[in-house]
Parts: sequence; structure tokens; C-alpha cells
Amino acid sequence: MSIDLNNISSFQNAVVTVMGLGRFKNGSGIGSAKWLMRHEAQIVITDLKNKEELKDSVDEIMSWYEKYKEQYSDRNIYSPVFVLGEHRLDDFTDVDLVVQNPGVPRESEFVLAAKEHGVSVESDMSLFFRYCPFPIYAITGTRGKSTTTALLGEMFKGINAKTVVAGNIQRSPLEDLDWLLEEKAPVPVILEMSSWLIDSLETAPRLPDIAVFTNIFADHLNRYSSFEAYRESKAAMFYRQTAEQIGIFNLDQADVKNIADKSSCKKVWFSKTKLPDSLGGSFIENNLIVYRANGKEESVIDISEIKLQGEHNVANALAAVALAKVAGLADENIVAALRSFGGLPGRQETVRELNGVVYVNDTTATSPDGAIAALDRFGQKKNVVLIAGGSSKGLSLDILGKTIQTTCKFAAFLNGEATDALVATVGDSVPSVRVDSMKDAVEAASGVAKSGDTVLLSPGTASFGMFKNEFDRGDQFVAEVNKLK
Repeated sequence: MSIDLNNISSFQNAVVTVMGLGRFKNGSGIGSAKWLMRHEAQIVITDLKNKEELKDSVDEIMSWYEKYKEQYSDRNIYSPVFVLGEHRLDDFTDVDLVVQNPGVPRESEFVLAAKEHGVSVESDMSLFFRYCPFPIYAITGTRGKSTTTALLGEMFKGINAKTVVAGNIQRSPLEDLDWLLEEKAPVPVILEMSSWLIDSLETAPRLPDIAVFTNIFADHLNRYSSFEAYRESKAAMFYRQTAEQIGIFNLDQADVKNIADKSSCKKVWFSKTKLPDSLGGSFIENNLIVYRANGKEESVIDISEIKLQGEHNVANALAAVALAKVAGLADENIVAALRSFGGLPGRQETVRELNGVVYVNDTTATSPDGAIAALDRFGQKKNVVLIAGGSSKGLSLDILGKTIQTTCKFAAFLNGEATDALVATVGDSVPSVRVDSMKDAVEAASGVAKSGDTVLLSPGTASFGMFKNEFDRGDQFVAEVNKLK
């Protein structure tokens, strides 16, 4: 059994399994289920988490089911069937289509069983790529992709307020597909692409018209067999681009340059140092962001005018400028966004200052490299009170441990399977405490912090276990910090 994916009307009355509901209100699972319901599919939603764990998500789906019954009285809006706490083989082999949450590994026995039985396996992202009528701009990389995506969103909203910003940035692109299909004039579409989302594009008939590769560091080794496998997962998007499509690459990273060299797309570059004369793109010269195309150079903005703080954000700004210029945006739109956009929540975000202590939410630092970047920024005077630890991603914590030793005066470690290794690496050189909740972590940190210190949530690990996800972790931190008196 399978479905004709060339026509959206084929979803009408089709039996579709949504694999992986998830806990993100606007995430892939919920976004897919809503879109399929609207298009009259009969959906089975299956997840290994149980009904109690997914109560909020189930309630969200059923709320939309009731709304759609009212809103689309001329359509058959089928009540979804939930299979929670388990997967049933029949739900993958005896259906018309499987829509896989990108959080589900493609090696899953159930995904493989569907393919063996001739059932197409798609994702919310691959469906969007099939049907979106407009150019798609995509951003991937280990670090900086969310900030670069959001910054580009601000730049493009200067020319079109309807600009879509979606993907890994906590919004399924299917939330926007239906209204995009009604638009007469092109609408910019900017997508943040994790390696998991790129994996899910295997069946997509097209790739991004312009794609950015910010950087690559070891990450997600609990999902991939090696760093090389993770790197190639990211690279796949660029390998599949055509000669008419454009890839924007970080020249400062050898791994990214090597991937660019193997890609057939047109190449544009960005670098914190001056680009070789033969290359086009954005770079820094005399504290200015300069853009070069066809041998002609123009100054875009002085770095001191950029609102985003931190050395890592200079690279994000360079990547955004390169894509915006290639896409034809005017300098006034680019510069206005660089001057006004201060960053996303949870990314070295200052929450408040209390009694001379600055509280910083860096919950999206889910890998050691991310936490090290924050410690390098805030810990120059060894005045950081750190909240870290959590679930393992299969990454070495040795360098993070050593960085904690040189930048932190105290650490509160959140319980999790990676925390033992982190505590062992830090040793006795930094006073620390183990905690079972964010409330305890913030109380312990604030009790130690003095005027001039920074209380920094930068976990360096995944969030699974104590929290729904990294954003829940950051929200709990912010809530507890705002309770302090």
C-alpha cells in the first residue's frame, strides 16, 4: 500500500501513521497530525511514551480535532487513533503512509518494516519540500543555526511581513503550508535544519535553493555511530543540491570546506578573516563586515553596531549577510536587522540582574562545545556559578570539565546519566553540589553568588529525564530566577 504523493488530495481518506507525537506544541509530530487531519486523512498516532507523559500533546491534538470539525464542516475530519506506550507492526505495514517524527532514527525496525512493505515514509519536512511553491532557504550546522535562522527571518520580514521561519526552531513548516499554497506572490521561507531533519529529506524531490552550513562539531553521538556519520548526515543536503542551487560555507572550518569541495552547488563563503581574492562571500576586514560578489566589494556594517553579543555571533552574522545578499536583499534591510536583533531565548540570554549578580539562560548549550563557548565568554575572572549536567549524548566531557575548573567558582550539577562523568572530570577543584530539580539548582547557585558573579545555566548535555526538552529546562530556570528576591 502507498499513497500518490504528487497530489495533496490523495490524503483524503488515506490511512496514515504518525510515528512520534513528541512534546513540542508546534513540533513535527503535532504539526503533522494537524495537517493530516485538515486534509481528511485517517491518522494513527503512535509513540513509545505513554498517555500520561504525552497528556498535553494528546489534549492539543484533540482540541484541534474539535476545532477542525467546526471549521471544515464540508470535510470528513476523522478522530485520531492513539497507540501510546508501544508501536504495533500493523500500523506501519498495513497503512497508506508513515509520517516519521525526525526524532525517530531512520534505522528503527518499524520504519524499515514500512519500507519493506512498500509503504512510503515521509516527515513533516519532506512533505513541505514536496508542496511548497516558493524558494526555500535552509540553515544547518552544529551551533548557531537557530540564531542565524532567526536573524535571517528578521532581515526578510523587512521586505515581507509574511516570511515563514520554521523547522528545528520549534515550528513545523506544515503549520504554514496551506496558506502559502494560496499566496499569489512569493513568500520567503527560512528553515532551520537539524541533521535529523536533513535525514528525513531522503525522499524529497527538491533541496533548498540556498543553504548555509554554519559549522560542524561532535554532537548527537547517542544517535549516530561516529562523528563522521553525523557530519555526513549534515553534508547530505549539500551533496544533493544541483549546480543551479547555492551553498554558503564556513571557510574557517576544514570539515565544512571539505564538504563544499565535494558538492556540485554554486559556492559562496563566509569567514572571520579576509577571503581569498578568488572567492565570493562575506568576511571581516578592519572591523567591518564586507561582502564580495563578482570581484566587487562593499562594506555592510561595522561589527560594533551589531546587537548580537559574543564572538560566535560574528560568524552567525556573516552567514546571515551572505545568504541575504545572495537572495537579493537590500543593505538597509540587512543592517536594520543586525542593529535590532538581540538573539533568541535560551542562547546566552540575560534573564535578570539581582544584587549585582547576572543570571544567564544558555539552556540550548546541549553539547560540551556550546557550554565551553559560554564559559569562555562569561568566566574570564573565574566568577561563574554554573548549573550543568544532564543526559548523555555520547560525547567526551573532558575539555568541558577542564574549562569548568578554570572559569567557575561553584557548580550545581543536575542529575542525569552524563553528570557522573562530568563531576569526575571536574574533580575537587571546584566546589559543587548535586541537585534533583531546577529549583534546588537556582537556590544553591544564588546562595553562593556574590556581586560581580554570573549564574550561568549552560548544561553541556541533553535535557531528557528531568525535563521535557531543553526549552522546558530553560523555562524552569527563568521561572525560578524570577522568583528570587
